[in-house]
Amino acid sequence: MSSPPVAPPGWSRWLVPPAALSVHLSIGQAYAWSVFKPPLESALDLDGTQSALPFQLAIVMLGLSAAFGGTLVERNGPRWAMTVALVCFSSGFLISALGAQTQQYWLIVLGYGFVGGIGLGIGYISPVSTLMKWFPDRPGMATGIAIMGFGGGALIASPWSAQMLESFGTDHSGIALAFLVHGLAYAVFMTLGVLLVRVPRPAERSQSGPSAVEGVRVSARGALRTPQFWCLWVVLCTNVTAGIGILEKAAPMITDFFADSSTPVSVSAAAGFVALLSAANMAGRIGWSSTSDLIGRKNIYRVYLGVGAVMYLLLALFGDTSKPLFVLCALVVLSFYGGGFATIPAYLKDLFGTYQVGAIHGRLLTAWSTAGVLGPLIVNWIADRQEAAGKHGPALYGLSFSIMIGLLLVGFVANELVRPVNPRHHVPAAPKEAPDAQREQPA
Repeated sequence: MSSPPVAPPGWSRWLVPPAALSVHLSIGQAYAWSVFKPPLESALDLDGTQSALPFQLAIVMLGLSAAFGGTLVERNGPRWAMTVALVCFSSGFLISALGAQTQQYWLIVLGYGFVGGIGLGIGYISPVSTLMKWFPDRPGMATGIAIMGFGGGALIASPWSAQMLESFGTDHSGIALAFLVHGLAYAVFMTLGVLLVRVPRPAERSQSGPSAVEGVRVSARGALRTPQFWCLWVVLCTNVTAGIGILEKAAPMITDFFADSSTPVSVSAAAGFVALLSAANMAGRIGWSSTSDLIGRKNIYRVYLGVGAVMYLLLALFGDTSKPLFVLCALVVLSFYGGGFATIPAYLKDLFGTYQVGAIHGRLLTAWSTAGVLGPLIVNWIADRQEAAGKHGPALYGLSFSIMIGLLLVGFVANELVRPVNPRHHVPAAPKEAPDAQREQPA
């Protein structure tokens, strides 16, 4: 496929974040999968584990496709990557629509989970490298704007999907029609990003601001040989584990904490708490990542991990004494969860340069896949065992919160160990640097 067009003289770099947002707001629908779970269980006679399978497979494929496709994204450019994401994500819904209509659940797993999951991974990393080339002076803010869309996609998709199911019906035909509309609508919306994305001219890049790591060029393969990459892998994994541990079990958790109080938490209040957490997740992605441009990436991760451990300690010691305290601590942790996702690309850029930062970012996202299993496993498994032992309320979570504190401290230490990359890992620049358009073309 041909490379994306180079921006003409005078092209505003502020047109590039909307291109990225059109992709991230679309693939952020993944966080709204739970809307489809009850209708699918009823229409296709599934249990909860089966209805969760498409989402689980999609997240696994997100990590794998980002890791293995990162180099292709760097080589072929953002327009190629956004096109692949569009085709896979929309096709996933269309295959799922066929599966729902014919009541073949394996087609839904294949479509949404496998094919759509590839679209998630490629789409997630598609704009990262380009955004940082456009905004070398504010890479945290630039990637935060785009990745904020992934966190906020569910705020659009959840009510929209629910309204469609109410209008079309919750039988297999209604679900199929909802999947069909999703696939077509997201294809149109993501096309805006494909058409709008541009790579900067070298002159534009130099005028956008100074690069903090001019001359640093580390390949994706070379990055894997550095201790910095693995320190950041631990940092991301521990931060995500801590956040997803609350996010995945938020409603039952706040209900359990105040079940024995004079004012227990209602179902509607618990749902409101979940919505607040989503807002904190979204706000943290732009707020904290922008702050990292001012105070530095290492310092902002000191906040994420150090203050995050303090928030978990407050939850463990005093969480059941005050609802405002419980909600505040959880909101802070979730804002750090979102901020960690949005800041990590800029941290990678600081250490490894922009040479193959998209591919490096893709490989690092395997930490997300690991944390996506680890966080819910810790909280749910321990809560189930504590309940079987006759405990209830906050006692269900004391041990898991202590483990989260320990993990965050491990991440804090890993962050402290990050140092500039040894020059032996640098890739020397070509004698005459090729323009972006040429370097974006397939090798």
